Amino acid sequence: MKLVRWLLGSLILFFDFVFTPRSKKRPADEQQQLDQLTAQFKLYQFKACPFCVKVRRAIKREGLKVETRDAKNNQQYRHELLEQGGKIKVPCLRIEQDNQVTWLYESNDIIAYLNKVAV
Repeated sequence: MKLVRWLLGSLILFFDFVFTPRSKKRPADEQQQLDQLTAQFKLYQFKACPFCVKVRRAIKREGLKVETRDAKNNQQYRHELLEQGGKIKVPCLRIEQDNQVTWLYESNDIIAYLNKVAV
């Protein structure tokens, strides 16, 4: 089973690399405002998780700068996800705005939120 997971994970990462989307081009001042808005976003993810890849591709497509945190290989991030987010489930977007933290799960919900932010 480990071999199958490793093989599928490798294929997912290979195709993600080969077919990486292009980022949207925006005027510099508009991009800077967007970067400031997304500076407090953290994406907790597993590298080869297909739903995480889907979210990372949406982030790339929109030209957003969101810090990614590998909750599989980094125990500190895994612990943060469990203690603060409530469960170890990825992808999870940590949104910090106005001294308030929101944890958003589900790839489609994360992508919909990021698309609203990027408008």
